Amino acid sequence: MRSVRGKRIVAILAAGGLTLTAAACGKAPDSSTGSTGGSSAGTTAAFKACMVTDTGGIDDKSFNASAWAGIQAAKTQAGNVDPKYVASTAESDYEPNLRGFTSQNCNFILAVGGLMGDATKKVATENPKSQFAIVDSNSTAANIYPMQFETDQAAFLAGYLAAGYSKSGKVATFGGRKIPPVTIFMDGFADGVAYYNTQKKKNVQVLGWDKAKQNGSFTEDFASPAKGKALASTFVAQGADIVMPVAGGTGLGAAEVAKSSGGKVAIIWVDQDGCKSAAQDCDVFLTTVQKNVTDAVQKAVVSGAGGQALAASPGYLGNLENNGVSLAPYNQFDSKVDSGLKGEVDQLKKDIISGKVKVESAADPK
Repeated sequence: MRSVRGKRIVAILAAGGLTLTAAACGKAPDSSTGSTGGSSAGTTAAFKACMVTDTGGIDDKSFNASAWAGIQAAKTQAGNVDPKYVASTAESDYEPNLRGFTSQNCNFILAVGGLMGDATKKVATENPKSQFAIVDSNSTAANIYPMQFETDQAAFLAGYLAAGYSKSGKVATFGGRKIPPVTIFMDGFADGVAYYNTQKKKNVQVLGWDKAKQNGSFTEDFASPAKGKALASTFVAQGADIVMPVAGGTGLGAAEVAKSSGGKVAIIWVDQDGCKSAAQDCDVFLTTVQKNVTDAVQKAVVSGAGGQALAASPGYLGNLENNGVSLAPYNQFDSKVDSGLKGEVDQLKKDIISGKVKVESAADPK
């Protein structure tokens, strides 16, 4: 186990999310793709903030939506920000989409997802005067600003909470794809359950993920609620009463299963507070393991629009200490969660920040 890192000193804050997969080809963005209209404040030159989504799309109720909200918020704060985005429909779209934005002379190009690492490094190296940023990747180049998160810390809290709240003694998690930005959530969740068992001498089981073997259940899709519903239904049939999908829009299928359970099943959402991003399902969201994407992206873009440079090293590392990751409020479950359990989760957060409780994952940012 390793000690929790101290707060890193960074030049600009930013944020990120998970990544996806698919297999078709799309076209590069044109000047109108996803644009909300350019604007400038007085004589201030327009600052083109351009974002390439992964295949989950701009309205995935998760990390893509969070990142876009951050850019939109930056426009509200800095009137010269001109937001644009293009949605990737396949991994083969990443490079042409990034390249298309360099041809539009974007001042800031955000790649949402670690799977874009190679494409981003290639395009950034070919365009050294363009400023890039990437989520969940340490892709190195002088003009790439890396944004990474220790989401296992917040997921550890979620695992402890799930174990304490479960009535059946079985909880579950599944991913959209077996990649580090996904498995880091699953590692933290499993460890949080294990820690609860140790502290309480219980035997709450985790379905869907074996941390020691790094093996578990994946839908191989981040945009298929039907696949999420099928997998969540399997877990519920096996006795799980809490499920944490780490699969973008695919996780909405798990929420559907919970809604049809008559209150017997709850969901732990990820990335963006589910009660805000998918409010229609708020009644089944116990909490959310959050990446503070919106605020961080907003600060990065506003800083860039104000003329400040993004430092490629050391980049940004979000954790519990700097609020880069966190648990969302219990929302509609607030009165259902025992006050003693709430207090234990609060204390556990302090213990992780202080280093008293160690959290680690094979997928931790390097």
